[in-house]
Formats: sequence, C-alpha cells, structure tokens
Amino acid sequence: MRPWSKYHALGNDYLVVEAAAWADWLHAAAIRRVCDRHLGIGADGVMVREADEGPGRFRARILNPDGSEAEKSGNGLRIFARHLWDTGGVGPEAFEVSTPGGCVTCRVLSGGAEVEAAIGRASFDSRTIPVAGPPREVLREHLVADGRTLEFSAATLGNPHCVLLRDDVSEAEARRLGPLVEKDARFPHRTNVQFARVVDRANLELRIWERGAGYTLASGTSSAAAAAVARRLGLCDASVIAHMPGGKLALEIGPDFAVSLRGPVVKVAEGMLHDEALAGVAGSEAPEE
Repeated sequence: MRPWSKYHALGNDYLVVEAAAWADWLHAAAIRRVCDRHLGIGADGVMVREADEGPGRFRARILNPDGSEAEKSGNGLRIFARHLWDTGGVGPEAFEVSTPGGCVTCRVLSGGAEVEAAIGRASFDSRTIPVAGPPREVLREHLVADGRTLEFSAATLGNPHCVLLRDDVSEAEARRLGPLVEKDARFPHRTNVQFARVVDRANLELRIWERGAGYTLASGTSSAAAAAVARRLGLCDASVIAHMPGGKLALEIGPDFAVSLRGPVVKVAEGMLHDEALAGVAGSEAPEE
C-alpha cells in the first residue's frame, strides 16, 4: 500500500508521492502502470518528494508517464508547492524547490487556490538547450516534419522546448506533428513542442505536445518558453496570458528573460495504491526513445 495525492493545474494532472514510501516503485515500468488511466491511477506524471535540503528548501523529481524523467515542470512544481502547503510543509512565504533542471522559487497564494513559480531564465543558446549545429541563438530556423517545412525557435528553462509560431493552432496538428518534432535528430534529448498563436501583445494561444507525455491540456514550462520566444522576437509584451485548453496562465518575463508564472491548482483526491495494481510489473527498464 503506497500513499498518494492527486492534483491538477489547468487539467495537467500529477500524483505527488514520498520517495521513501515509493522507493522500489520509482522505475520506468511501474511509473507507466501507475500513470495508466485504465490500469493505474492515471496521471500526466509523478512528482516525487525527496529528502528536504533544509528549512524552506525542498527537492523534487519529475517522472513522465512513459517512465522517463523530466528536468523541470512548471505545473508539476506548482502542484508540488500546493501539496507542501496542504501537508503543513510551507506557509505563505516564498520557498525553494530543487529539481534536475534547476532551483525554482514558489509561493502559495489565495489560501492554496493559486501558486506562483519563478520558473527560471529562458535561454535560446543551442549549446544549453541543446540543439545540434554550431553555437547560436536558435531563432526562426526551419525543419521538415510530415513533408512540411516548419519555422521554429528553441529555448530552455532547464528543459528543452521547440516553439512553432502558427496562424492557427489545433489539437489535431499538435497530435500529428508533435511526436515527429519531439524526436527530430537536431534535438539530442528530444524536445517539448509548442504550437503558438500570437493573439495580440498580451495574449498567446497554445497547443502542446510534451516530451514523454504526449498531447496535454496545459504546461507551465511550455507556456514560459513560448512567451519567452515571442518576447525575444518582439511579438509580445512582458506580461502575457497563455490560453490553453485547460485554462489560462499568467506570465511575467523579466528583462533577462527570467519567467514567473501564476495560476490555479486544484486538489483532486488522495488514497492508497495497492501492490496488486503492479502485479506482473517488474524491473527498471528504460522508456522507449
């Protein structure tokens, strides 16, 4: 029996678990089963609380539903922050969460209904993202997917993103082109993919294909990357609202392209997962690339 809590942030749902209680289940095959919406609990990923680093300093791992590990997740970290609030780990003051993609400063607002996260500084440097080829800012380049030439820009906030600016966006296009772009050879670590329409200087409309998760209703780091790219290209202002199928996320972009985001988090359920749910699942095989 393993305890879990489930939350969603704009329809992007995560389980939050304690590393100590789930230690022998934190391998790829088990995570795939747990995140399966028919055979497990169902989720877009698992946030794992590891040993705290000190007062006001927490540590998290982010596991995708395909069993791979993400460097950072904006919505996942906002969910993690809300869970810390719910369990008495934090109050209204700002606190830090360490992830493989860097440290994020969070603050729980409105009695837990909203969470703000300073998600990090966006970089467009090909060496940092990474993107194959010579050192450069990856802006307004081209790739071919499904026989179509697509203009893209790339960014990182501790995890890789490929932003495709479109005149219109749709779930169908995200599902069709997203997996092709995600695994394009120029992205050695694969990439998250954002299909973005600039509505005006204060609003972006997004459809998102997440590396390791697929089509998703919302994403914090994807929103941040798309907004940072639009800002870098002179297409939007420093304050932007990202509109996604799951809802709206408010973003602030600093002069150094540090991005903070603010939006709702909802607690869905909590419970115990029976060992029986993982019957026949064993090993620690790597996810398929």
